[in-house]
Amino acid sequence: MKKEDLFNIVLSKPNENIRREMKEGWDSIAKPIDSLGLLEDMIIKVSTIKGNTNISLDRKCVVVMCADNGVVEENITQSGKDVTYKVAKAMGMGESSVCTLAKACGVDVFPVDVGIDTDEKIKGVEQKKIRKSTNNFLKEPAMSEEECSLAIKAGIDTVFTLKEKQYNIICTGEMGIANTSTTALCAALLLDLDASKVTGRGAGLDDERLAKKKRVIAEGIEKYRPMIKAINDTPDRAFEVLRIAGGLDIAAMVGLYIGGALYHIPIVIDGVISALAAYIAVLINPVVSEYIIPSHMSREPVAKLLFSEENLNMRPIIDADLALGEGTGAVLLMPVLDMALSFFKNGLRFADIDIEKYQRFN
Repeated sequence: MKKEDLFNIVLSKPNENIRREMKEGWDSIAKPIDSLGLLEDMIIKVSTIKGNTNISLDRKCVVVMCADNGVVEENITQSGKDVTYKVAKAMGMGESSVCTLAKACGVDVFPVDVGIDTDEKIKGVEQKKIRKSTNNFLKEPAMSEEECSLAIKAGIDTVFTLKEKQYNIICTGEMGIANTSTTALCAALLLDLDASKVTGRGAGLDDERLAKKKRVIAEGIEKYRPMIKAINDTPDRAFEVLRIAGGLDIAAMVGLYIGGALYHIPIVIDGVISALAAYIAVLINPVVSEYIIPSHMSREPVAKLLFSEENLNMRPIIDADLALGEGTGAVLLMPVLDMALSFFKNGLRFADIDIEKYQRFN
């Protein structure tokens, strides 16, 4: 896939007739209007994506895109890049953090190697490696145009494969040491912010190393901001930010979101890295936003800005100070959606009892 092919993908909007039917269905339940709030909206959105009022969420999975990042050599992380490999290996054996949570929630885990810095084919991990790690963005752009495009395509192709396996909903996840740094620089360039507004402690930093991380992000901003500001076309600007400052894991998640819109599968945002990928996907093609479900509000400082009305315009329903990654926050949303869908299907209707139906007032 070339960049131009990505920009020319035609995406259709979800069925608005389904949206109206689902709203009427919620209003028919014997409860106050809109009293399940955002949960009602999420079930409606899933139905419009699937084009069906009789939806199922019995087949759920989380895709964890794994890749290393060259900027780790700047010593701005608590862990070394070997941790990317070790956690991916644990995922392949079904033993990592997300695997433990996923088992409790009835969610299957699909780890994918798109850029781990190893020659080993890790057992239980899907192989879609583009290259072993990105470049250090302080020295040169993280990826070539071709590498970035191939990583996005890997995400799109993954959605197709999972649709063929009859999955109803896909959670996004990532594993890659230093990917809060790539996320911070991408966000700074896209939102025109300075390093202090976008840089957090990631997996855990003391004050000294956090200050160094901010200096590295500030250097990246100084290096690339003039180039990015000179690009007027929104999709091209978003792609260039991803290519220059992002990671293969982020690019592959961009592909997951675009694939969800292409194949009509709801894709669930996890934390700040996943949210950044969603934002880039929406900048490349705004229709993608119609196929995305938010899950939680990450503790990283830029998360609220990414979800704000000016950007993704989405409200995650979980706000629990999470920063675990691997798709864990998205997985935690699944039991909540299961309960909301069960209530929609089985809740007592006004037609079943002697209570006057509530009226909707605008």
